[in-house]
Amino acid sequence: MTQRTTVIDLASFQSGLTVANYKAIGAEYAIVKISESTNYTNPYIRSLIDLSAAGGIKGYAFYHFGRFHNDAQAVAEANYFINAAKARANVKPGTLMILDAEIQGMPTSSVIAFLDTLRAAGYHTGFYTYKYLLPNFDLEAIHPHMDMFWLASYPLRNGMAADKNPDFNYFPSANYVDLWQYTDNLLGYRVDGSITITDNAIKLFNPSSAPAPAPQKPIEQEKPAIKPTLPAHSWVDDLGVRWFAEQGTFTSTTDLHLRWGATPSSSVIGVLNAGDVVKYDAWARTNGFVYVRQPRPNGQYGYVAVRDAATGEAYGTFK
Repeated sequence: MTQRTTVIDLASFQSGLTVANYKAIGAEYAIVKISESTNYTNPYIRSLIDLSAAGGIKGYAFYHFGRFHNDAQAVAEANYFINAAKARANVKPGTLMILDAEIQGMPTSSVIAFLDTLRAAGYHTGFYTYKYLLPNFDLEAIHPHMDMFWLASYPLRNGMAADKNPDFNYFPSANYVDLWQYTDNLLGYRVDGSITITDNAIKLFNPSSAPAPAPQKPIEQEKPAIKPTLPAHSWVDDLGVRWFAEQGTFTSTTDLHLRWGATPSSSVIGVLNAGDVVKYDAWARTNGFVYVRQPRPNGQYGYVAVRDAATGEAYGTFK
């Protein structure tokens, strides 16, 4: 019988977690975001690995958020993923490398091209998507090209804290599922939680120690990792929303409202058009979106929704 094991996935949104937080969560395996498209590398890779390893994580896999719409772009993103993983986490061939497929209009042939590029470089391959997006893909065609299938479907509403025992009455029936992501807020720590369905899910995680950094030049698009220093690094505002300090730049790829508060009903300051840039100093997940905070004159702030919290789809790019 397969042993049910908790797996968490880590991106910049979890950069504020401490060693004590990881110990309280009690997971043994983690999947770390490496990259997105061909112009973003997670600036917290090293600190996420170091802190989670100190907090009890003993095996890692890695993922890339795909934004391609054709085979050539898929191959380019796969190579970017490979190069970033080598440079920032010394990821070796044989490691499980996963495609996060959440955007509309991603062809099955391009998913296969991405996975085949990883496999040709010597990596185990994984495919991740949401249950509601499965009709967009030919899973039977993808299956021979993936070593692990990770499927997301949440029994509880987004943001509601879940424990480590999901209700299997809500298991998303689909073929080949190895790992089920069932919550975006495991134990209230705002970290995605998954549970193993097959033994295959865990045997592919690279074992024992966390990867050591390679002595290579950092990728130019990446900013230096910022070590979390709670409590100064995060805080809870008057509305009960937890914010995480992060210096960054967001470039919109669509029209968005800049508001006086981090709610859809807050007064509008102005409209961001595609290509407009916002420098931000903090982010939070609230009201169904990920918001960033823009410092403004006289100690005031503007807020803009930069990502759908349910699907993870971003409304622009980050640096």
